[in-house]
Amino acid sequence: MTSMTSTTFPYPDTRRTEQASPPATTFWRGPFARSTYREIGHTLTSLPVAIAGFVFAVTMFALGTSTLVLWIGLPVLAGMLGGARALGAAERGRARALLGLDVEGPRAPAPGLRGRLADAAGWKALLFHTVMFPWRVMSFVVSVTFLVTGWTVALFPAYSWVFHRYLDWPGYRVYDFTTDAGVHHAYYIESPAQIAAVSAIGFVLVFLTPKLVRGLTNLDRVAIRSLLSK
Repeated sequence: MTSMTSTTFPYPDTRRTEQASPPATTFWRGPFARSTYREIGHTLTSLPVAIAGFVFAVTMFALGTSTLVLWIGLPVLAGMLGGARALGAAERGRARALLGLDVEGPRAPAPGLRGRLADAAGWKALLFHTVMFPWRVMSFVVSVTFLVTGWTVALFPAYSWVFHRYLDWPGYRVYDFTTDAGVHHAYYIESPAQIAAVSAIGFVLVFLTPKLVRGLTNLDRVAIRSLLSK
């Protein structure tokens, strides 16, 4: 008599031992550290990833629950949880490469439709892709705003001459208007002291940006440890 054995297919990620994230760089090295730009890369790439994960989670959940009466919804929901697990594995890989966070993936679910529907790790991954969407949109906006604004303002002395030469302004025009009473108000950044002060403000933003991005990605680290690990 031939014995029958069942074969299960592992999920994409392998079991790993969690490793601590690398320590934050010092304040003065932050804007020039490779780890800073890896973290910035994480916040930038998180936007399209978050959109894809949120659309998948909402669409599959709505499709699955709306077809439960036809029993088609059960395999749809099982596929939803499997897809959420796969997206979670990709997130752990991204965190490993960009955040230095290496966490152990969850165990494979029990075989069969019932086991997949009762997969707690799948539901946690689905929750991750849902609740992290608004946070990652906000992180993207904040990171880009501080990064671009900081360097643009810090390097102001390098291009401050453009306004005088090509726009016929004495300097960068902050405001220029005339009130109803006919009083004219104008303010231009034109003197060396003004230009230096603006540049100094920019460099403050430049050096604060790594700390800000580190704080934003720390919440990602907490969410990945809590919802995407074993």
